Amino acid sequence: MVGVDPGLTATGYAVLEAANGSLRVHECGCARSTSTQPLEARLSAIHDELGGVLGRWRPAVTVLEGLYAEYGFPRTAIVMGHVRGVICLAAAQHRSRVMEVSPAEVKSALTGSGRASKEQIRRAVTRMLRLKEPPASEHVCDALALAVVGAVREGASLGRS
Repeated sequence: MVGVDPGLTATGYAVLEAANGSLRVHECGCARSTSTQPLEARLSAIHDELGGVLGRWRPAVTVLEGLYAEYGFPRTAIVMGHVRGVICLAAAQHRSRVMEVSPAEVKSALTGSGRASKEQIRRAVTRMLRLKEPPASEHVCDALALAVVGAVREGASLGRS
């Protein structure tokens, strides 16, 4: 299971394995680009890095955060559509089914509230995955949260902590 938090500057990813009632983190990180690069180079960098992760782990499912856009920022929604497109392409190239999960669903599944704060999600992810330290990056944290929700949707049962 791979969770992906799409972003043009930083796309977080996390690879989890469900086994024996728990989830194990295999790899997590961010595919990064800079605003000085042209859009096509930034999208290519995201595609290449995520493709490498998918190639190494061969997940059956890639969990992608659903698109959230504010009407006042249509350009952001369009750019995020490009990022999501290269993520979906990389998943298809590695025969990984894409599962979309909304931010509110992630928050609700992990905390019981669809309006949970980033800090509440960070604490929930740290506890559920029994991490020694909370994720340093909010993008990695979101990717971990997406992967957890995807694993549960796919039938993983998690032991109580």
